[in-house]
Amino acid sequence: MTVFEAKYEDLAGRIGILKTRSGNLETPVFFPVINILKDEISIDEIKNIGFKNFITNSYILYKNKYIKDDIHKELNSEDIIIMTDSGAYQILEYGDIGITNYEIVNYQLKIKPDIGVILDLPTGNTNDYENAKITVYETLKRVEEASKIIVKNQDSNIIWVYPIQGGKYLDLVKTSAEGLSKFENIYNMVALGSPTVLLERYMYDTVIDMIYAAKSNIKRGIPFHLFGGGLPHIIPFAVALGVDSFDSASYIIYARDNRYITRTRVYKLEDLEYFPCSCPICSKYTPKDLLEMNEGERTRALAIHNLYTILEEFKATKQAIKEGRLFEYLQEKAYSHPAVYSAFKRLIKYKDYLEKYDPRIRGDPKGLFLFDNNSLHRPEIIRHSRFLERYVQKKDKVSIYCYDKTISDTAYDYIKSIKETITDHNSSDIFIAIPFFGLIPLAVSDSYPLSQFEIPNEIDEDVIADMKTKIVSFLRRKNYQKVELMNCEKLGLHIDSISTSS
Repeated sequence: MTVFEAKYEDLAGRIGILKTRSGNLETPVFFPVINILKDEISIDEIKNIGFKNFITNSYILYKNKYIKDDIHKELNSEDIIIMTDSGAYQILEYGDIGITNYEIVNYQLKIKPDIGVILDLPTGNTNDYENAKITVYETLKRVEEASKIIVKNQDSNIIWVYPIQGGKYLDLVKTSAEGLSKFENIYNMVALGSPTVLLERYMYDTVIDMIYAAKSNIKRGIPFHLFGGGLPHIIPFAVALGVDSFDSASYIIYARDNRYITRTRVYKLEDLEYFPCSCPICSKYTPKDLLEMNEGERTRALAIHNLYTILEEFKATKQAIKEGRLFEYLQEKAYSHPAVYSAFKRLIKYKDYLEKYDPRIRGDPKGLFLFDNNSLHRPEIIRHSRFLERYVQKKDKVSIYCYDKTISDTAYDYIKSIKETITDHNSSDIFIAIPFFGLIPLAVSDSYPLSQFEIPNEIDEDVIADMKTKIVSFLRRKNYQKVELMNCEKLGLHIDSISTSS
């Protein structure tokens, strides 16, 4: 059963359509966690904020005999896409919860959510490798057990989730992910478990490793869910690796503790003089107003704001994907917090993976914004370096013209002026030397994005050093008999600095 279709891609992230029995859902998407037994925030309020979906806990519903038949009908939510978790989080919190995988899978078959999860055994943040290993193999055992029940009830049209465990032990995450290969016709969605404690402790770089270990060991086409991913700070980085959906109760848990979520950090309400937001809550009240409310009203107001903030982050991330600017957006986000910067630096360790899935051709390409040495890791720069390695030398002489932004505001105008001034194109191989790219052959300089980019007026020294290294490496490989430099003094390039003899 095909349940997912990608529409737009950028890096390894995508905007897609998740097809469920209750309708289609555009991803990346957030599933707010709702405890139906509590009235802190209602399903109608979730809908009014802009969500067409939520996740609730089938274990809690089963234990309290709250839902006995079709969950959509009993909750009067036929137009809402409902995902049910299994109670694994409660296992993590309390240990044995007195229910079996067999019971929870059969219960979900009875109440008919759109997306269901088997009762896996979560790894959590254990520091014991052997305990982590037990959770992986017990979860695999439960996957096989549940698959027999699911196969007998294939007409249920529930999307069943394959849980990946292993925690911070990446070899175990890999083993867990590889286990899906036996069950690809049964489980149409994958979810990575156990990041919640790591996210709470701002160990974002470790979560990036976990996501990569899982994603790189399953097929690209299957939708990928991140349990407990509810902070805007990490969402676009997870999306860049290919996470399609998230869930969390962070919005309400933080609200109960008077914590106010923004897209860059979390504030204590009492530390705020002003609300940096214009959602309906922040437009109507001041921080002082909320502090003077009773606890229930304040919690509800903060929860609504927190949900608006999370939704806003997903919209911004999707817009970045649509424009092909996700890498730039991640750079912008990276400087919001040291832990987020660590996540970004860890992400670019997987630059080859990002480049592999980043689209070569875009329908409406935008010019690149290149900033500092981190921009050297974006797919377009990596691809150009590989292109230069394959470049076929045509002449014994090379002429290198250096881009000078004081002469021309844009690379496009500079390259155009070079083409107009050169009368003899046959005597040498002609290149433009530009920071970030290194050398651009004049003959292909019209190709995107080789003249469609913006760079700062002041270039960092490490970017200039990278450019020189690329040029020297190229010239040594090609062994030109004569090298000619034109207008290269401002970039610090001269014949001695790029000598091929040393």
